[in-house]
Amino acid sequence: MTAYVKCSRCGATISDDSPCDCPAVGRQLVLTKASAITPRPVRWAWQDRLPLGSLAIAAGREGTGKSQFAAWVAAQVTRGTLPGVMDGPRAVFYAAFEDSWEQTIVPRLMAAGADLDLVYRVSVRVMEIDADTVLSLPADLPELEVQINALNVSLLVADPLLSTIHASIDSHKNRDVRLVLDPLVAMADRSACAVLGIAHFNKSSSGDASSAIVGSGAFKDVPRAVFAFARDEESGDRVMTQSKNSLGSCDLPSLAYEITPCDIPTPEGPAHVSQLQWTGEAARSVSDIMRDASGSPDERSERDDAVSWLLDFMVAHNERAPYKDVLTAAKNDGIAERTLKRARAKAGVLSTREGFGSGTVWSLGPQSGHPGQRPERGTNGPNGRNPGPCDQCGSVSGRRIQHHETQQMICAGCCTDAA
Repeated sequence: MTAYVKCSRCGATISDDSPCDCPAVGRQLVLTKASAITPRPVRWAWQDRLPLGSLAIAAGREGTGKSQFAAWVAAQVTRGTLPGVMDGPRAVFYAAFEDSWEQTIVPRLMAAGADLDLVYRVSVRVMEIDADTVLSLPADLPELEVQINALNVSLLVADPLLSTIHASIDSHKNRDVRLVLDPLVAMADRSACAVLGIAHFNKSSSGDASSAIVGSGAFKDVPRAVFAFARDEESGDRVMTQSKNSLGSCDLPSLAYEITPCDIPTPEGPAHVSQLQWTGEAARSVSDIMRDASGSPDERSERDDAVSWLLDFMVAHNERAPYKDVLTAAKNDGIAERTLKRARAKAGVLSTREGFGSGTVWSLGPQSGHPGQRPERGTNGPNGRNPGPCDQCGSVSGRRIQHHETQQMICAGCCTDAA
């Protein structure tokens, strides 16, 4: 005998041996065995740094070159020259709102070498008023995904990411921001498209670059990669550090770069823009620069003295020594471990891990010390006293470095000034 029950969705009376044909509404729990999910490797747009199908953030303070970096990545994708899994040129969606496309964005892309036929400006037409406006997430995600799949887009740039978030979303509330970023990440995963969002640093004095991103902590937590940018105000050096890399290596080297001016010809005369150029690996990280900038004058003086001491020690030990030996000697001279590590970054001393059981070894790198002031052998050993007042300023504090051209014994402060 057939039994009848009420449908839990619409309330209609149905037989207990057949499902109701009413449309599904509401929420329903879905359980999937892990054994039914096929594993797959991470696919890299930029090998070991920028994953496809994920969200990445490029963050830094104003003027550090974040937008030039976005243009560089976009250009590489359109040319098929970014080292990774892409086997040729791919299309790029570019949602940029703060700069003029005619005066800045297009000339900047040209300076970076982009194929402009593969770069698409993303805006939204409001049909009721027949006008274009900015992309608004999450409302525009469905149409965005359709177009990404239709044009085989491999990179979406949002510069800045915050401008794409609907005005009703409180960017300082974690839950609100996740209502935008989580669906964005899901879309990126389904379409195998990398999303690169540009963000700004707040005025935090913390050395944690990822935590300095303006807004909710979700801007740090949700992305799988965070590229941090900074400029050393003392030396003028610019550094990019991968401060977060959830899907790849955590010890990638920081990269040094320059922002160079470039004139792009236009029908109305040259457009003056700038471009990013990599110059090699950097001895310091963005966190090092941020910590140094936030330190007090006494802390900076203490660090500079430690830099002088460390360079002397390394030269006296054939430019290479086990870290434990360096630390022991530093403590004997009253230098704390934290100060020593900050001095290592400033001095350009490299830290490498040797074979099993050998521990960490410090060595002088190619950029160690200030230009023109690499210490000579035998000057001011690790436990020695200062050889006298600084030959330039007369200071008797700190240690001395012998200038290889003038042979003067000068203090850390004069080293910095001379550099």
